[in-house]
Amino acid sequence: MSVTAAKGFTASGVAAGIKENGNPDLALVVNNGPRLDAAGVFTSNRVKAAPVLWSEQVLRGGQVSAVVLNSGGANACTGPLGFQDTHATAEKAADVLGHSAGEVAVASTGLIGLRLPMDALLSGIGKAADALSPHGGAKAAIAIKTTDTVHKTAVVQSADGAWTVGGMAKGAGMLAPGLATMLVVLTTDAEVGAAELDAALRAATRTTFDRVDSDGCMSTNDTVLLLSSGASGTAPDRAEFAEAVRAVCDDLARQLIGDAEGASKDIRIEVIGAATEDDAVEVGRSIARNNLLKCAIHGEDPNWGRVLSAIGTTSAVFDPDQLNVAINDVWVCKNGSVGEDRELVDMRYREVRITADLSAGAESAVIWANDLTADYVHENSAYSS
Repeated sequence: MSVTAAKGFTASGVAAGIKENGNPDLALVVNNGPRLDAAGVFTSNRVKAAPVLWSEQVLRGGQVSAVVLNSGGANACTGPLGFQDTHATAEKAADVLGHSAGEVAVASTGLIGLRLPMDALLSGIGKAADALSPHGGAKAAIAIKTTDTVHKTAVVQSADGAWTVGGMAKGAGMLAPGLATMLVVLTTDAEVGAAELDAALRAATRTTFDRVDSDGCMSTNDTVLLLSSGASGTAPDRAEFAEAVRAVCDDLARQLIGDAEGASKDIRIEVIGAATEDDAVEVGRSIARNNLLKCAIHGEDPNWGRVLSAIGTTSAVFDPDQLNVAINDVWVCKNGSVGEDRELVDMRYREVRITADLSAGAESAVIWANDLTADYVHENSAYSS
């Protein structure tokens, strides 16, 4: 259940001293080949962290031999010196591993606006290289945690067991469209070229990570990488491979939502009856970002009026008098007005399902969100200290 589930990969996670609390804070994932094909998608935030800018350049070559990931500092908004730090990180990993720096991706997560303690980080890379193991995936996933309460891994195997897709993720806050603050590394031992990896990854993230909207805040550091070692010696069916990548991304995205900062409810928002998929996504995002609704869900109040008010702020096609809303399968709003008795809605459990029917077409989309709690406010007001 990790980035080392696929053949050809080793990983490690160590405490390099980046975090003052002494917890693990540096991970290394190495592709031992024979292939080094890779693809990546990154934050759409116009303010991009130095490791994002570096890794975007690396991915243009379509090959990645190793990934260095750190928690304890985002290396974002750190200027030219921050980019030099990322370059030095890749150079150090390349030197230790005997690789090319141009094939080493770098990813960072933590506070924005602070330079990393480079002596500790560079020393930690050597320590991580010594600890590399085919069984090191879980330790790598632990090392990239920030406010995460649990580490997150997933794996899917082909129907005939010939090849595997595995992965790890971190993320618990700043989860919003444009990827979500997340770092994700996916690996496969299937024989797949860079172009096909890119197509599968973009298709998967579009309907998984890009539809997680916990708090409406987009990170500067979001990175999702997909690496292929080809170590299985098997070229997969393209559709089966794409579905495996999607399934791993979906699993990890759900784990991100389940661990979101301070949340007590996971909210599945399904928009149906939309004229276009874009309309469905826009409406779903608007509902997900409505703080009044998120507070109501936390209080187990099926306040469907707040759903309608969120729909009304969008440019989607709909007739207000034909809107329908269900909360946990009870249609509390019908034709833009009062529907079934709201007292029938049972909201005691962790998952809350909202269905918004626009009655304007046949398209749909699902967005995942969370409630808004006092714990979320407390954690994000105290985080920098």
